[in-house]
Amino acid sequence: MRMSVRDVVILGSGPAGLTAAIYAARGDLHPLVIAGRQAGGQLMLTSEVENFPGFPQGIMGPELMDKMREQAERFGAEFIDEDATAVDFHGQPLKVMTEGETHESRSVIIATGASARWLGLPSEARLMGRGVSACATCDGFFFRGKPVAVVGGGDTALEEAIFLTKFASSVTIVHRRRELRGSKIMQDRARENPKISFVWDSVVQDVLGQNHVEGVRIENVVTREQSDLPVQGLFVAIGYTPNTDIFRGQVELNEKGYVKMYDGSRTNVDGVFVAGDVEDFHYRQAVTAAGAGCRAAMDAEVFLEGVA
Repeated sequence: MRMSVRDVVILGSGPAGLTAAIYAARGDLHPLVIAGRQAGGQLMLTSEVENFPGFPQGIMGPELMDKMREQAERFGAEFIDEDATAVDFHGQPLKVMTEGETHESRSVIIATGASARWLGLPSEARLMGRGVSACATCDGFFFRGKPVAVVGGGDTALEEAIFLTKFASSVTIVHRRRELRGSKIMQDRARENPKISFVWDSVVQDVLGQNHVEGVRIENVVTREQSDLPVQGLFVAIGYTPNTDIFRGQVELNEKGYVKMYDGSRTNVDGVFVAGDVEDFHYRQAVTAAGAGCRAAMDAEVFLEGVA
């Protein structure tokens, strides 16, 4: 059902956006979801999800996203599988542009997520979900008793490595410099952990294995010598990039480029709300994103009641 001015437009179709769509649709707000051409968020890159409530046997990431979308559609949410190309939040109605069309709405929920930074290797992409991961909390359990490697030298890499020692037999941190960039307390914890070792001045040149990770090929950036490290998992921890390019100058962002959130799920713009990894750079979990999507939809409903 097309409307001249919507009650709510939701940008993004990961756990945050889809949960917001479910709640908004059940609230009779007739949400329009701009799902994106690569719909589903980070869980589309995840093989098995075992820590989302309600699935005791686990569920494949893409299947979970399909089920959440089906649930939202059941309650009347409308989807457009296109990318938002621009927004105009400088007055009511709020505007969201897609290819060749402008959608006007009284409220908008930003749930565009964040994208993991990858090494850019063909073998890395091929083995994604088959031993290559960007989330130790999500996938660490699958590497119980196995050797793994972590790429990076900041707090994220050190946190991932320390977490992985709960499961892995050993964790090797591969860092392109001689010194770590993480905070001193995290460096101390990593250095003191007997399961963690370091490969300095080195980068990963290739991920070895056909159907699953069997090792990584490492090159020393000083000597240019190469060597193979036998591991069964590779965790890339070189940071995340929030998907906020189209929001610059429209809503307030922090120094890392994430949307700033105030009371509840509100941004600094009336009628614009935020949910999920586009704001939350700490937890980055499907379940916390889903909870944030629920909160944003409920806040949007209260907002709309106040301006009706």
